[in-house]
Amino acid sequence: MKLQSKLNKILLIDDSSDDNYFHQLVLEEMEITEQIDVLQDGEQAIEYFKGKCQSNSTNDGRCPDLIFLDINMPKMNGWDFLEQYKNLPSHLQGGTVIVMLSTSANPEDQRKAMEFLCVKKYVKKPITEELVETILRELFPDRIIQE
Repeated sequence: MKLQSKLNKILLIDDSSDDNYFHQLVLEEMEITEQIDVLQDGEQAIEYFKGKCQSNSTNDGRCPDLIFLDINMPKMNGWDFLEQYKNLPSHLQGGTVIVMLSTSANPEDQRKAMEFLCVKKYVKKPITEELVETILRELFPDRIIQE
């Protein structure tokens, strides 16, 4: 799959360092993003948005295009993150697309995730190249180069 332009940033929010490592490898190998940031829980992620998604921050101030968000994490889980995220000012959300990434196949979790407007998809771990391609086709169709 080829993109007209790479995603600016992808953010992985998951307490599993093994999952983060593997998912980062898959994403790096695909060469679909300029940057991958990794956080361990929702609390870190809220602070990330407050600090790094503003033009006066130390980086480029751009928010991630795509977040892969785990549900079960210490300190602040995925649900609590979503509750706080939806209350952030719109300029901090920056049109970011959130994909819930979980080991849970519970239909109730899927239903609950889709109640959040910012959540565009609910998928099961692990991230694979095929899964990412499906997500890009569905959620970023304008970036795909048709071959």
